Amino acid sequence: MTKIILVPGLLCSPRLWQFQVEALDGEHEVRVFDHRRDDNYAAMAERLLDEVPGSFALVGLSMGGYLAQEVAARAPARVERLALTCTRAEPDTVEIRSRRMQQAAEAAAGRFEAIAAELGQGWLAPRNRTRENLDLLAEMARHTGAEAFGRQQKAIADRRDMRPLLGQIGCPTLVLCGSEDQLTVPEGHIAMARAIPDADLVILGGCGHLAPLERPDAVTDALRTWLRR
Repeated sequence: MTKIILVPGLLCSPRLWQFQVEALDGEHEVRVFDHRRDDNYAAMAERLLDEVPGSFALVGLSMGGYLAQEVAARAPARVERLALTCTRAEPDTVEIRSRRMQQAAEAAAGRFEAIAAELGQGWLAPRNRTRENLDLLAEMARHTGAEAFGRQQKAIADRRDMRPLLGQIGCPTLVLCGSEDQLTVPEGHIAMARAIPDADLVILGGCGHLAPLERPDAVTDALRTWLRR
């Protein structure tokens, strides 16, 4: 039985992975890492490594994918398998970093719910912007809260460039994204898959930035294939 650690994205709670947890739990030991407590990736990675004994398969989406790369770089012998979903390896530009910190400041000043709603709209492919999905995004944002959102944005803005380290990844790796992801675009995932030795690339049609919610069965199938490698 493989130990699987799932890491959500910005403003996302464990419910991001609800369908995958339901499908894989029992076949494997599955848990979702709490990524709300740290404002830098070094501390976040060390906490994950302290909280999870032994080796494990690591799955991260977006912000969680940044953490997955950091953990794999720090402790390659403990990461049995790596899945990078709807994420990127390059750091933020100066412009994007500035925008993140402005959003964090505005959220702290009372605009948290409005900012979370604006971000969530852009994460879903147009066909998936249903009331059910938008309500779920609002619920996950409330679970995160404005203070943790500020910590998350700081960690993301300050993350290091992982591109030079991709070629050193030696475990079975899945790179997965949505064809309509406007935040972490398919071209970036193609580049990551080419840089990681023997990585598998999956691009899901009709899907934006939150693939585990938008195409849950397809994501679960991709993870099962990856776990069998």
